[in-house]
Amino acid sequence: MQRASLLLATLALGAGLTGAACSADSEEGGYGDPSAYADGDGSAAGTGSSGSGSGGIQAGTLTAGAWDDNRNYQWFVDYLADASTPVDGAPELSDAERLSAREAAGQDQVGKASLDVALLIDATGSMGDEIEYLKVELQAIADAVAARFPEVPQRWATVAYRDIGDTFVTRSNDFTTDLEAVQGDLAAIVADGGGDMPEAVQAGLSETLELSWQSSARLVFWIADAPHHQQDAYSVTASLRGARDLGLRIFPVASSGVDPLAELTMRSAAQLTGGRYLFLTDDSGVGDTHAEPSIPCYFVTHLDKAMVRMVSIELTGEYQQPEAADILRTGGDPESGSCSLDDGQALFAY
Repeated sequence: MQRASLLLATLALGAGLTGAACSADSEEGGYGDPSAYADGDGSAAGTGSSGSGSGGIQAGTLTAGAWDDNRNYQWFVDYLADASTPVDGAPELSDAERLSAREAAGQDQVGKASLDVALLIDATGSMGDEIEYLKVELQAIADAVAARFPEVPQRWATVAYRDIGDTFVTRSNDFTTDLEAVQGDLAAIVADGGGDMPEAVQAGLSETLELSWQSSARLVFWIADAPHHQQDAYSVTASLRGARDLGLRIFPVASSGVDPLAELTMRSAAQLTGGRYLFLTDDSGVGDTHAEPSIPCYFVTHLDKAMVRMVSIELTGEYQQPEAADILRTGGDPESGSCSLDDGQALFAY
């Protein structure tokens, strides 16, 4: 598999899926409006201990791959060289900043004793299916983390964003240890608004920086399918630097038809902050067609398994390959956790 052909094919695919990502399926209600709750009767979906929501929605349904651009830094440099120039509005990060992030990510990490997780969610119309399924994932993820790390206190927060002119631009709920309250916050989020491709990404990122971060492990799962407005590139870049300076690790979860600018921004966010790039796949059958990322090999697991693995990596400071039993399929035929390119370059697939 050659880099140039892979990148060109992926950019073409992303451009072709632009329309899918910006379809705004208007829904009644709004964030915090009882009519917005999934059950339609004011009760929150997905708050039971079983992890199942209304309408047969079950936790452990969404599927995703994961990629670490810092572990595969030369590939990332090649990706930037091939992809960033034609993408207007890309984050304006210097080579020195990116290399410094790579070096920081490669240093030995130590275990963390406390956990803050913020869910940064694009709440526009095209995110409807993904949001409804994400609502029921929280309990399973929190339970799995607690089972692995019973001594680590967890705090969770939510930030939802739409776009200028929508019923709201951002709505946030600060960190709490009350998981039931967080589930209620999630249940109140409906997908609405948007209408065009770019969204108020910069406002969502900025709001996330204002949360009361205090734990030693600080993770942001950024779940979105659309890029920022091109004129907001400077503000987005400033927020990514702010996240790095606060010690936040950004883990984008690319949804539906992510276009080249959205993928580039999300991967830049993950690389600069030492996170990983997660991307939903079509294996679950949920949502619109998901764009294939411009990476050569990966493992597909359920999203909750991938998110728990990301948390575990941050809490232990040790890289972790997916458990064999969790792997649903592979992309690019990785063997023993890696794949080799035609030019001899060996890459980590997790």
